[in-house]
Amino acid sequence: MRLDHVVLHVTDPIKSAEWFQRVVGLKPVRLDEYKSGKAPFPSVRVSDDAIIDLSPLSAVEDLELATRTPGSVGHKVNHVCIAMTRAEYDALDERLRADGVDTSARVRPTYGARGWAPENFYFPDLDGNVIEARYYDE
Repeated sequence: MRLDHVVLHVTDPIKSAEWFQRVVGLKPVRLDEYKSGKAPFPSVRVSDDAIIDLSPLSAVEDLELATRTPGSVGHKVNHVCIAMTRAEYDALDERLRADGVDTSARVRPTYGARGWAPENFYFPDLDGNVIEARYYDE
């Protein structure tokens, strides 16, 4: 099994997708379809087999109907972790700081899906959802 996607509730999916592309370096998925009303939300690609869905807060009632789990939507996730190479990690840190984002919340070392990673940092997206960035020694 693999993680397929995570859903983040965001105020403005277009702005969020553009921010994730510009600052985090994640490619938008279905952004044009969302803009034209052909998709209910855009996503950003984390890897070949994982995306982050950017669900509009205005659609939480529809999502709750779809999941048939009352009270299950609109909540923020504590954080989503993205693993990358050391070079990608350093470049992301640089882009975030250039965008005015604080990346000082760090843990050394930190444990994750692939074992111990030398370092990580946490940063908020435009809606305050927390993203963790980490790299593993290869």
